[in-house]
Amino acid sequence: MITLAAASQKGGVAKTTTNLAIGAKLTQDGARVLYVDLDPQMNLSTTLKAACAGVPSSLEVLTGQATIAEAAQVIDGYAVVPASRLNGKADDLMPSVGKDYRLRKALAAVAGDYDYAILDTPPALGTLTVNALTAASWVVIPAQADAYSLDGVTDLAATIEAIREYTNPDLKIAGILLTRYNPRTSISRVIHEDAEAMAAELDTKVFRAWIREATVIKEAQAVKQSLFDYAPSAKVAYDYRFFIDELMGEVNG
Repeated sequence: MITLAAASQKGGVAKTTTNLAIGAKLTQDGARVLYVDLDPQMNLSTTLKAACAGVPSSLEVLTGQATIAEAAQVIDGYAVVPASRLNGKADDLMPSVGKDYRLRKALAAVAGDYDYAILDTPPALGTLTVNALTAASWVVIPAQADAYSLDGVTDLAATIEAIREYTNPDLKIAGILLTRYNPRTSISRVIHEDAEAMAAELDTKVFRAWIREATVIKEAQAVKQSLFDYAPSAKVAYDYRFFIDELMGEVNG
């Protein structure tokens, strides 16, 4: 099982949207996909129509009260472990021994059941993000085309360096994905150059694919449909297909 995470320490960069799109495209292509929502905002869970109340969540998985198999809900051809509002208190609720490895161990138990696990993290450094990056094979770094978003890339890079040193030396950065990007604007061109410089420092790349801003993404999420089901001919759906094909070329090498 290949474990992927689109992660950022800044909100509003289309992290969850990107994770949703990756899993949806892989499912359409016939892969067995498991989503794990770690974000207490639960946006991925609700968009995927997962039950979130009175059911085992990723928090129970992290605290050892449930297994992935017990918490996973099968919906529309994929499986999802929902988040809980209490995920934000995970640091206090999780036993301290082996805290950073709990998700990795839980996923290992179902590694033969899925082709891909997609991990959605909160936009902050903490136990939840550390667990995701410790469990991940690959990380995608979404960055909105503005200067403040690139500051978040710098912060995440320091976290990834620490993860590689202490908990997951095999973690690979697939690349930086520019979102809400308009190549016709001068600021976007400057941001692209800055992102290329950051990618060089991280020994990775900026994806050739980029994601334009589009209202249809919010519409698809509002009606709880995959972007590829809701608006398969939309230009932004093409953007995501191009990106995911590029990502899978990197991952499956």
